[in-house]
This record gives sequence, C-alpha cells and structure tokens, in this order.
Amino acid sequence: MSLKKPTVWMLYMNNMGLNRTSALLTDLYQLTMLEAYYQADMHDTAVYEFFVRKLPPNRSFYVAAGLEQVLDYLEQLHFTEQDMRWLRESGRFSESFLDWLADLTFKGDVEAMPEGSLCFPNEPLLRITTPLPVAQLIEPIVINFLHFQTLIATKAVRFRLAANDEVLVDFGLRRAHGRDAGLLAARASWLAGFDGTATVQAEPAFGIPLYGTMAHAYIQAYGDEMAAFEHFARVHPSNAVLLIDTYDTRAAADKVVNLAQRLRTEGIDIKAVRIDSGDLEQTSRDVRRILDAGDCQDIRILVSGGLDEFRLEQLIQADAPIDGFGVGTQLDCSADSPYLDCAYKIQEYAGEPRRKRSEGKATWPGRKQIWRHMHDNGSYSHDSLALQEESHDGVPL
Repeated sequence: MSLKKPTVWMLYMNNMGLNRTSALLTDLYQLTMLEAYYQADMHDTAVYEFFVRKLPPNRSFYVAAGLEQVLDYLEQLHFTEQDMRWLRESGRFSESFLDWLADLTFKGDVEAMPEGSLCFPNEPLLRITTPLPVAQLIEPIVINFLHFQTLIATKAVRFRLAANDEVLVDFGLRRAHGRDAGLLAARASWLAGFDGTATVQAEPAFGIPLYGTMAHAYIQAYGDEMAAFEHFARVHPSNAVLLIDTYDTRAAADKVVNLAQRLRTEGIDIKAVRIDSGDLEQTSRDVRRILDAGDCQDIRILVSGGLDEFRLEQLIQADAPIDGFGVGTQLDCSADSPYLDCAYKIQEYAGEPRRKRSEGKATWPGRKQIWRHMHDNGSYSHDSLALQEESHDGVPL
C-alpha cells in the first residue's frame, strides 16, 4: 500500500481553521522546564525514546503507527508571531527566554520502526536525538500521534485477522473522539489492512479508497422504499449499494430482486445490499436465499452495526454469506482497550545514560536497538532488546 506524501497532511491541517501546527500545543510544564534549561544553559544533545510499558487486555502485540504525523509536526515546529505575542502577554516568562524561544525549530535525528511493524512492550518504537529543550517540548504531541494511531492500528489488525480476506471498511468517524481522531483512525486502519473508509477526507489526505452506501434517513425521507432504492440506483448506476433493514429486511430483499431485474435491462446493476441490524447471521442467510432465487447471485451482502472482532469472527466461522463488514465504534474508539500505557522518556543526556527508577516505571538507560529473530519458516521467534552499539543475530528494527 502507498500513503501520500507527509505534506498533504499538514496542508489539510492548516486549512482546518485552527493552527494545529502551533508549538503552543504542548503542556505548560514543558515550557516552564524549557525556561529552566535555558537559564542553566542546558542545550546539549538528549536522547528520548517512545515505548509501551505493557500490553492491554486482549492483546498479544501491537502495531506501530503515527510516524508520518510526528515527522510532519517536527519539520514545521516553530512558534508563530501570534504564539509569541500571546506568550509575552501571559507574563509567565522572561523576555530573554522568549527571544530565544522565538527561533526554536527541530534539528536532530528521528529513528523509528517502520509503520505497520508488530512490536511488544518496552521496545522503543521511536528514538529522537536533538537538543534537550526541543526533545522536552515535543513530548505531548509525539505521544499523542504515536499513541492514538498505534492503538487503532492494533485494534484494526484484530479485525483483519478475524475477517480473513473479506472486505473491511472503517465506518467510525461519527463516533471517534474528535474529527482529527476520525481521520487518523481511517489512516491507522488502512495501514493495518482495512480495504477503505467512509471518511471522505481520507482519500485526498492519504489516498485511502472510499466506500459508502446510504442512511436509514434516506429511505425514511422517501416514504416509499422501492422509490428510494430505484432513484439511488439511477443516480449512482456504477455503485448502487442499498440499505435494506429500515423496515422489513426480507421484504426489502424481494424489492431489490424486482428492481434488479428491471434495471438490468437498462444496463444498471445493483452492486450490493447492506444490513445494519438484527441477527446478522440468520438475516444474511435469508437475504442470500432471496437474492439467489431471484437470479441476483452477483449482488453482494455487506453488514454493519456495532460489530467487534469477536462477533465478526463468529460470523466468519459460521460461514454466513457475508461479503464485507463496516466497522465503526469498536474500531475508532478501540472500545475494549481505549488506551496504551506508553511513555516518551529521556535515555541519554550530554553523552551520559539516564535512568528512571520509579517503582513500576523504571526504564533501561541508553540508546537501544530491537533485534527480531525469525524461525526458518519465516514466523517470528522472539525479539532482543540491546544497546545500540551491540550486535546480535536477527533483523534490527
């Protein structure tokens, strides 16, 4: 798969009406620490690493994602004139510090696992090497981008494993925790193996294929279900996907057969029907039987409606005649495990290792490398955590 160039994302963000590239999008204590570093002349190189401390329930691995957005953010990191005016007016900081802050940009190295990599607890997904004040300032946004997309990509892979090769589409924008979260969830799920999304902005921003059908409100607005079906099919003759569970699903399937036979003579084919409620296994079997009996074997059946990966797997194992799945809330909110216990911690400063010893949150000091070991059949054996300068068998991540 191919994701579009990083600059497309930032162009989108800049057009949203809010300055999400502003360096003010940080925690206050980052700025108070920066002034202390400035006054102490602590500008030597620091090394920070992002990692997940432990796996959440129902997870045996997670999937690295969000690197593209981190890189875009770092490339454009700066305080605008408007930012600096607000900082001065706030009265919190000295003029000399603010003069220095006005010229701050990111200059350093970013090393990371490729997006889509399977990874495990205490393995650094990303390492940033840059002067200490900058490494400190960027902590909230680095965590924000990596945490959310890694969380959603990990959930999405579970759906993909359950669905085998059936079509999977992200339907979750309306339930995501904010509009940016909905867009990035579309990206993370695509990276993890989904076939597409219903979120339109994801195509121009990332090149992700779009899927869409209709809402129950569309059917209700017409009052006449057959009229709604027919008009939609004529307006969208190459992509007629009809939602059939607004009233009586089986009766609607009969209407689809009747309509399909009439439209076929005009060169219009109904592509699929969607079921969004009820007993999806039994209903899909009934609909498939009605469609097949009406010589509509080519019309596919798509389902949606509160699906998680466990229910999806049950439908697959039951050999229900379902050709694709729309997944929303359970994916975009990672409903069963809505956060990762992750951290972005200093590992080295001015050439000396640094270690945190807090109870339950101790870190391994120094720059690290992950070596992945494989079985002869190509499956994973285990990973080794080592210092960067060490050499091991396996593939360095």
